[in-house]
Amino acid sequence: MTQAIPKVTRNTRQRAEVLALLREVEGFHTAQQLHQMLVARKARVGLTTVYRTLQLLVDTGEIDSTRLPGGEQLFRRCSQSRHHHHLVCRQCGRTVEVAGPAVERWADQVASQHGFTDVGHTLEIFGTCAQCAG
Repeated sequence: MTQAIPKVTRNTRQRAEVLALLREVEGFHTAQQLHQMLVARKARVGLTTVYRTLQLLVDTGEIDSTRLPGGEQLFRRCSQSRHHHHLVCRQCGRTVEVAGPAVERWADQVASQHGFTDVGHTLEIFGTCAQCAG
């Protein structure tokens, strides 16, 4: 039986710049939005590098990502390291981290009923925040 070789990641200037930006901004943002913010800061980071860096950070668990109902992927650095869910404004990306113990129980129950083990899930709730609804 072969073991998977862990992916080696280098700490590059571009990765550091993307992480620094994610520490400063609130809510979820698209790769394009983050790239535009980096360009406004005079950072020399290409859009393709931003996409690759964001995916690497998702893969290593350093940031969260979610998809809007239309399929667009959004990224953010969460303040909670434990499992949680998000309430996300469709218009501005404002995000509230929420715990969902009832969701956890429900997911475990449904999986068990169908003979599934080692299950995981994601749950994102999308709406319009009070400020955008204003």
